[in-house]
Amino acid sequence: QVQLVESGGGLVQAGGSLRLSCAASQRPFDNYAMGWFRQAPGKEREFVAAISWDTSNMYSADSVKGRFTISRDNVKNTVFLQMSSLKPEDTAVYYCAAGWRLWSVVQLTTRGNYAYWGQGTQVTVSS
Repeated sequence: QVQLVESGGGLVQAGGSLRLSCAASQRPFDNYAMGWFRQAPGKEREFVAAISWDTSNMYSADSVKGRFTISRDNVKNTVFLQMSSLKPEDTAVYYCAAGWRLWSVVQLTTRGNYAYWGQGTQVTVSS
């Protein structure tokens, strides 16, 4: 069982930045791929970014490419999502997720491949 706890959400003005963190309870942590998904009110939960278990692959959704960066620190059992140039349409609850040894783009971007989810952290971007 992997427990995930997100932090770092909040209210920010358009154009601003936030860094989300997700701490995992599982040791070792480095066998799990980590992903970030988000869900806006009335919408489906969507893929944002992911990093493979061995850190060789990283993918991000077209809507955030060039603005959001995912990274991980396997010593601290933590994954990060650095968000910059935020837009009002980025407003959502952001969830981190863990999946066993996901690697390919299809594996990493598919919500159903992630077995463990955090409780979510709210990000609100004002215009």
